[in-house]
Amino acid sequence: MHSIFREYDIRGIFEKELSEDIVKKIGYHLAQKVPGKYIAVGYDARLHSPTLFEWLVSGINAAGKRVLDMGMVPTGVNYFSNFIEFEVEGERITPAASIQITGSHNPPEYNGFKITVEKRPFFGEQIYALGREVLASQVTIPDDGTAIPIDAKERYIAYMLQEFAHLRGLSQEIVVDCGNGVAGVVLEPIFQGLELSYKGLYCEPDGHFPNHHPDPSEEANLADLKRALEAGGDIGFAFDGDGDRLAVLTKRYNIKGDILAIIFARHMEDPIVVGEVKCSQLMYDEINRIGRAIMHKTGHSNLKVKIAEVGADLAAEVSGHLFFNDRYFGFDDGIYGALRLLELLHKGVDLDREIATLPLLYTTPEEKIPTKEEEKFAIIEELKKRLQDPPPWFPPIVKIIDVDGVRIEFQRGWALVRASNTTPVLVTRFEAATQEEAKGYESALLRLLGEVMETL
Repeated sequence: MHSIFREYDIRGIFEKELSEDIVKKIGYHLAQKVPGKYIAVGYDARLHSPTLFEWLVSGINAAGKRVLDMGMVPTGVNYFSNFIEFEVEGERITPAASIQITGSHNPPEYNGFKITVEKRPFFGEQIYALGREVLASQVTIPDDGTAIPIDAKERYIAYMLQEFAHLRGLSQEIVVDCGNGVAGVVLEPIFQGLELSYKGLYCEPDGHFPNHHPDPSEEANLADLKRALEAGGDIGFAFDGDGDRLAVLTKRYNIKGDILAIIFARHMEDPIVVGEVKCSQLMYDEINRIGRAIMHKTGHSNLKVKIAEVGADLAAEVSGHLFFNDRYFGFDDGIYGALRLLELLHKGVDLDREIATLPLLYTTPEEKIPTKEEEKFAIIEELKKRLQDPPPWFPPIVKIIDVDGVRIEFQRGWALVRASNTTPVLVTRFEAATQEEAKGYESALLRLLGEVMETL
């Protein structure tokens, strides 16, 4: 059960791991850590999300806090609720915390909780400590689903319609694939309110995910979007299950988050951009020419904290998490990211031409190597030791960056291996000036990694 309490959130299988008893205790003990009175709660399109809502709310109420019910909303709306005032019981209040019930892009049997307290992510040791407290708890919590409805979804839609009113009647033909996740509940009213011409695929929430899995980082899940784009679209967007991640497609490119960061940064003044260790060196080099790029740990919680620390304008993950602190609140929101991209098109930016100006590099897809949960971090530590005195056949090392796993910079590229914070896998990525060189770095690192794993 300890494994459901993860680095960035709480996540597990409904009923098997996220049982009624455990979820009520999560609500109870978490609420006691929230300094204010009101906690906003929303949920995604998964079939069991409303049940988890009832259990979680019972725990929060037992702790003496009040629940603000957002209903079914994307995670971006949940984060947004922390930054605006609501009329509640005759007074104007901002929630002291928010909880999003979501399984994100995990299989349908999974669900979980993304937590924000006082506008900051609740993560890392905070979650681990909560887990220890919950698992040791003997409290019995009665059913009490009492909650106060709030209009977070409507406020979010109104905000976007006002902020992007200049996009009204945009000429581009847009194709969007919501994957039967929750993004469509706000995306469609926004697009319709802005009088945008769009074709919507699977915008109706359905926790069975009958058409394809809602994970746009997997190429196979983009097949329907690509066909619709070819049939008559100028730009394509795809969202994950809770709408905090965005994929952007043109007829020529599937534009990853780090390349999107370059394009956005080019249209900001003196940009400060935070990237994760998986981002292309191209991103760091290009942004450092016009501003400042900072490499940091992977993970939405890590990046949100870093943005606030350095006052960055933007942060990005390769997977499509985009965090705008320029004209927004510094959290990852796929719907907002799509609107900012449409704004660039409105200004006349040609995405294909922007990409064509970039130097050519070969980057491997992210590969995952299965391992054991209790061994993954030990493998990384042992690899670091081996790299201090690498074997003679290993490529010459220019620099080692250990902010998150091991990123090894070579003369003409780099290699990365890091332990996933959410699953028992090691994640690798390689980049070089040519495919042959990237594959050479990959072969060398995987050979050394194999030797390390055999010794543990």
